[in-house]
Amino acid sequence: MSSCCLNMPNMFPTLASEAFLSSRCIWVNGPVIVGAGPSGLAVGAGLKNQGVPFIILERANCIASLWQNRTYDRLKLHLPKQFCQLPNFPFPEDFPEYPTKYQFISYLESYTKHFDINPHFNETVQSANYNATFGLWRVKTIATGGPNPIGVEYICRWLVVATGENAEKVVPEFEGLQYFGGHVTHACDYKSGQSYSGERVLVVGCGNSGMEVSLDLCNHNANPSMVVRSSVHVLPREVLGKSTFELAVSMMKWLPLWLVDKILLILAHLILGNTEKYGLKRPRVGPLELKNTAGKTPVLDIGAFQKIRSGEIKIVPGIKKFSRGRVELVNGETLEIESVILATGYRSNVPSWLKENELFSSEGVPKNPFPNGWKGKGGLYAVGFTRRGLSGASLDAISVAHDIAKSWKEATKQKKKSMAARHRRCISHF
Repeated sequence: MSSCCLNMPNMFPTLASEAFLSSRCIWVNGPVIVGAGPSGLAVGAGLKNQGVPFIILERANCIASLWQNRTYDRLKLHLPKQFCQLPNFPFPEDFPEYPTKYQFISYLESYTKHFDINPHFNETVQSANYNATFGLWRVKTIATGGPNPIGVEYICRWLVVATGENAEKVVPEFEGLQYFGGHVTHACDYKSGQSYSGERVLVVGCGNSGMEVSLDLCNHNANPSMVVRSSVHVLPREVLGKSTFELAVSMMKWLPLWLVDKILLILAHLILGNTEKYGLKRPRVGPLELKNTAGKTPVLDIGAFQKIRSGEIKIVPGIKKFSRGRVELVNGETLEIESVILATGYRSNVPSWLKENELFSSEGVPKNPFPNGWKGKGGLYAVGFTRRGLSGASLDAISVAHDIAKSWKEATKQKKKSMAARHRRCISHF
């Protein structure tokens, strides 16, 4: 890349007009990738392999900030490692089937080093606008790595949105929470149950995070109550020593989705028993169909359900309101509690900065479902929004890198032809 005000490429000679550019602007001879998580790194690796230049902008001070800064200590990958590796770089053979978060971070750091990827850290994208006249993106950022914040504008032909589905935490409003007086935190800031030992803790949310936080609290001698406001599918992580997810993937090669869902629910009933008996009502729609249509991931149980059956994790209904040191539930029951952990999920932050409304919905996810949500118009791409975890992000990253490389090589070829023709004209005049 280069300062576009000083060294504009010949194929865009009219861009030097002050009306289009600011004085702090950088031309990128390739795509700008927003986000240095697994999705952005996977796209960068694919582009490196094909000789395409790019830059990655990351608001945090490290790669994979969600994994490094916003996950609890006991976290492990929910799926076997072969379904979580990024393109062209397998996990080390000595890693366990379900790597810990620290092993996964180590893997991502090795991936970044192997492909020589160097993101721009501490640089937050403020806005990204497409200029149809020039066919270019203007990406405005604030860089905070130095002593003073600096505004920078990048100009590029291709923009890759790799900020993912979990960029911002979701914090619902609850009546009276401001009067509660105890410790309230989101699951993204929870590290360990060690500091909650002996406490009565309300965990709001019953997804994978809510279940695992509740289990971790139990293992540290806390007394968790978990709020279950709606139905949820709980599946065993393994069936007879084989990953439930791997089993589902294998069955879907031969059987329709509805039948795979039916088999999974039969297996879950045989292994876990009747979950509704303990307050965990199953949705009417099967777990895989629900994941595909609504993006709601089934819980893969790693021990929390046993604690629910034994009563060590108490299941409670929705919240009516909080008051000093207690919570009133919708069934009229009142619990005395000392802390609240909000396992209420995450959302995309794309609508806050991307000024475009064709590829992305108002919720910040692609309008077209997988596998057709990775490409928009005007050189815009999306990676990490498939609702299919790391394997879905890897598939999209491969498609995006290939598509951009094809366009970039064509543009470079045209530029070389133009320069050669101009050179020949100069020689003929001489």
